[in-house]
Amino acid sequence: MKILSPAISQLARLRMGRIAYFMQYPVQVQQQVFQNLISAAQYTEFGKQHGFSKIYKIEEYKERVPVHTYDTIKPYIQRTMEGQQNVLWNTPIKWFAKSSGTTADKSKFIPVTVESLDECHYRSGRDVISLYYNNFPDSDVFTGKSLIIGGSHQVNKLSEDSDSYCGDLSAVMLQNMPFYGNMIRTPDLEIALMDEWEEKIERMANAVIHENVTSIAGVPTWTIVLIKRIFELTGKDNLADVWPNLELYMHGGVSFTPYRDQFAKLIRNPLMHYQETYNASEGFFAAQDVIGEEGLLLFLNHGIFYEFMPMEELGKENPRTLQLQEVETGKNYALVISTNGGLWRYLVGDTIQFTSLLPYRIKVSGRTKSFINAFGEEVIVENADTAIAKACEVTGAVVNDYTAAPVYFSDEGNGGHEWLIEFEVLPNDVNTFVSVLDNTLKSINSDYEAKRHKDIALRPPVVHVLPRGTFCEFLKSKGKLGGQHKVPRLNNDRNYLEEILKFAATMNT
Repeated sequence: MKILSPAISQLARLRMGRIAYFMQYPVQVQQQVFQNLISAAQYTEFGKQHGFSKIYKIEEYKERVPVHTYDTIKPYIQRTMEGQQNVLWNTPIKWFAKSSGTTADKSKFIPVTVESLDECHYRSGRDVISLYYNNFPDSDVFTGKSLIIGGSHQVNKLSEDSDSYCGDLSAVMLQNMPFYGNMIRTPDLEIALMDEWEEKIERMANAVIHENVTSIAGVPTWTIVLIKRIFELTGKDNLADVWPNLELYMHGGVSFTPYRDQFAKLIRNPLMHYQETYNASEGFFAAQDVIGEEGLLLFLNHGIFYEFMPMEELGKENPRTLQLQEVETGKNYALVISTNGGLWRYLVGDTIQFTSLLPYRIKVSGRTKSFINAFGEEVIVENADTAIAKACEVTGAVVNDYTAAPVYFSDEGNGGHEWLIEFEVLPNDVNTFVSVLDNTLKSINSDYEAKRHKDIALRPPVVHVLPRGTFCEFLKSKGKLGGQHKVPRLNNDRNYLEEILKFAATMNT
């Protein structure tokens, strides 16, 4: 690897010229991306239906194409999954990235084209490394291997007579990765693509402890699980003692804030660096360009045209969206994208804020819906409401109100969800209620199901039964009693839940 390292690092540095260009000319670059997308798809079925051949300006595009959610664009995707081509994009589509679903579906299937892999995901991956080298020119990150920890890596053929496949984005990327990418990563593809996580963690730990790992990429949840197993196998309690050349952890998918202190304990190395990325099934959107500072550089020349919807427009029939030159810092926008993966004015579901306009840097501020995504499980209110309703049906309970929040990883155990539930009628068995709640969430949300598998990442939910009237009295104490004030169903931090727990304790004294 010492031989390859100088060549790879030089290529990474050369890429900075292209990054600097879209940083300096962001509006012009986005205009060109827009024109390329419209031109490529003008003769697709979607392009013909919406008159792409007659679109020359962005405003014309907005007039002709409505903002889409997954549910509204799903019929086009479904037909593509069944083998029809030239529906959403002008080149064959045979891969679909599986991610957590909507109200109506357990999973979403996002088209992945050759262009979206090459020009978005892989190019962005190279740019992440280029940005890292720009921060640390003397880095030796390519003298060793990168440990890739994705989500569930199962790849499924959609049907026996189909030439289409689906799997988590990480699986799709690994399956199609260029040869040079496979040379610098670990573990072997056979292990990386395993879908049985208990065995996978075991085999991965045994396979990588003797490698010279210099970087890690993955979601914090599974990374912590793997590190703890490596400690058990090696007798170490500091990952720097296992891999002395480890210098970089690339993370994304969930907020790193709850994990930062724990990683500092697991990897006690003052030279360790952490780089945040914003990568989703729909596209690789941004990455930290100044390590250690807030804000992710928005990737503007990667096959994605961006629009930004002010939050007050969300839910309107014809919502107004903004371009880069119209946005402001500190305001929440729902992210709308058009991509070389065949998504057109697609509402991602994330909300972002701009932290800088020169260059354009963003941070993920939340979701367009109430949610818990502390571990990559992406539980939304619709999931929770469905699970509560099913648990009530089975146990004869009636719920007045509820709220839930994550329990973070700690030295005492893995993560989970904590629920505060106020019943009008108590369940005939609380344990049964909790079990049905948990199992229903597994059945309707594939990401939650994966994290709960054998309690490896998420332990069973903890439910506190609150006295009747607790939520009402709490809102009253805040001066927020009234129809316009509601108990937030789901929270991605523990602030609200902890406040109610303290209030409930005072009511009982």
